[in-house]
Amino acid sequence: MAEYKLQGLSCANCAREMEEEIQKLENGEDAKVLYNSSKLIVKDDISLTQVEKILANDGTAIVKDEHAHDDHNHTHAHSHSNRMLKTLIIMSAVLYFIAIFVGKWSEGIAITIFIIAAALSGYQTFIQGIKNLFRLKFNIDTLMTIALIGAFGIGEWKEGTLVAILFGINEFLEGLGMEKARSSMEALLKVAPKQATLIANGKEQIVSIETLNAGDIVLVKPGEKIPSDGIVIEGKSSVNEAAITGEPMPVEKSIDESVYGGSINNEGILKISITKSYEDSSLAKILHLVEEAQETKTPTEQFINHFAKYYTPAIIIIAIIVMIAPPLLAGADWGKWFYQGLAVLIVGCPCALVLSSPIAIVSGITRNARNGILIKGGVFLEQLGKIDTIAFDKTGTLTKGEPFVEIMKVFDERFLTIAGSVEKLSSHPLAKAVMRKVEEASAPLIETTDVETLPGQGISAIVNGERYFVGNEKGLPTTAMTASIQKEITALKDQGYTLVTVADKEKVLGLMGITDEVRSESKQIINELHQAGIKHTVMLTGDHQKTAKKVAEQIGLSNYYANLLPDEKVKKIKELTQKGKIAMVGDGINDAPALATADLGIAMGKGTDSAIETADIVLMQDHLGKLPSAVRISKRVNHIIKLNISLALGLKLIALLLTIPGWLTLWIAILSDMGATVLVTLISLTLMIEAKKKGYSIF
Repeated sequence: MAEYKLQGLSCANCAREMEEEIQKLENGEDAKVLYNSSKLIVKDDISLTQVEKILANDGTAIVKDEHAHDDHNHTHAHSHSNRMLKTLIIMSAVLYFIAIFVGKWSEGIAITIFIIAAALSGYQTFIQGIKNLFRLKFNIDTLMTIALIGAFGIGEWKEGTLVAILFGINEFLEGLGMEKARSSMEALLKVAPKQATLIANGKEQIVSIETLNAGDIVLVKPGEKIPSDGIVIEGKSSVNEAAITGEPMPVEKSIDESVYGGSINNEGILKISITKSYEDSSLAKILHLVEEAQETKTPTEQFINHFAKYYTPAIIIIAIIVMIAPPLLAGADWGKWFYQGLAVLIVGCPCALVLSSPIAIVSGITRNARNGILIKGGVFLEQLGKIDTIAFDKTGTLTKGEPFVEIMKVFDERFLTIAGSVEKLSSHPLAKAVMRKVEEASAPLIETTDVETLPGQGISAIVNGERYFVGNEKGLPTTAMTASIQKEITALKDQGYTLVTVADKEKVLGLMGITDEVRSESKQIINELHQAGIKHTVMLTGDHQKTAKKVAEQIGLSNYYANLLPDEKVKKIKELTQKGKIAMVGDGINDAPALATADLGIAMGKGTDSAIETADIVLMQDHLGKLPSAVRISKRVNHIIKLNISLALGLKLIALLLTIPGWLTLWIAILSDMGATVLVTLISLTLMIEAKKKGYSIF
């Protein structure tokens, strides 16, 4: 498939119609005209000459510049087109007022000036409309052309010209709104690096990132972008990973640590061994998915497009009825009702309706992407706004996924020294938690001998000539298990702790209560989700009941389910989906079945391949911090789309009702249409305005 940039694509309804025309060509069945990103995708063997002819019929063209795929040129093409239209509209407005003034002395000269003014602001529309009339194709250009010819035909020169000028303003504002949304997306895509400093045979050379392969060594200087995913093999620096994670704080990187392509090296010089060619890197996958996401049609958009397909012909039929029914049935004035019918044609413009969704969708997806939240399609953005229950995996999602010592019961001053001395050589996760606590307390360590592993119990070793035991309560000497110790052990286990005991042959030196540390932000996140409109927050975990209860109560979850195997998590998700719309949040690997079963799968994991491929939404950070923001944005997008549709149809309905008493005029008709288009555009753009107020560097 070949991809081309387009210029002059300013009408969503026209884009749909052009796509349908191109699909009728030989080898054109898979063609796509992407309105949101202003692109054309066709098969390589399609006739480009025929495609360009169809595009030209609607004032659209393929960008021929040799740098056609450069975002700057694409933006420049749109800006140039809009500036030209703006100039023509201003000239038309000036001529319009001159014509009104001249009309007091010479009607003929005034009519000539009115015609020139109308031609300047809408000549492209009306040329296209004439072509459409001969092809019996009825869209907004056809409607406006019929209305203008009709108005001039009955001598309404002033109103006809005003309609042309206002329609030009409408087209300008519509194009400006979509251009703003597109430029925000293009700004996001510009984070991709363009070249790299390759070290080969001891020499440095500048190469395009497309030529890099796994195993290549690159040099990244301060201020430069890291060209692709890799491992640091020399140097130390802080790296800005905002392009991947949305996190503004720099991350320290040293030898053997991984880095992401598109990240910015702040101060040091890094040598990096590339682990993935650029097209396989995390950033490339993210940008590709974001580009795809803005073009996926939501159910609402699909309905609007289907509705608009039949809406325009219906309006033409209504206009004809308005023109002929009153004169035929009631003997009313033909001229008056012909005028009313022309106004109905203008009211019927579907632009505002078709535009009610795309700008909001693109803004929502882009804003989330800037926050490090990858939403794979408008359909998932819309779905997130309808979710009322979110289910979370526990380990690594609500908790850090690594054990830590939360509570200690010390009965002997030797406790930490013995614990550290015995556990220092063990690689067991619990032993690592013990060692972190020992290091935190700066307890001295002693050499051990005769170390013995006791399966299912723990470790014993000789320290200073005496044997000690470190492990669970099952390995404690009988003499050490006194009533008071048993009471302490039972109390800790009832609180959901995993126990590590330290004892000699006769007594217990101390107890450690170990748990999976709850993330510091989890409680606040759950609270923010409830405030954002999520009714139920649920935890699904394979951990035992007491631990699950402790975590759930600590962070304020609505409910929890413990002792679940992976297939039982899937079963529980199916049960919950019967009660409402549910999203599942997990790590994208272990929870893949549950993520796929839920209405919406949300993976977290800082850009891992599995996370990107598994879920519908990916939190590129390694925490849930941005999830409430994503929920709020999606709910806002849904609200804006509903409001836009209501305004677009509501204003048209009010204008059409004015035909009953015969009050509808051409300028009221164009103002109702223009008003609806301007309103839906401005309301959609408030997503961006709010982002700036809150301090995000979004657009």
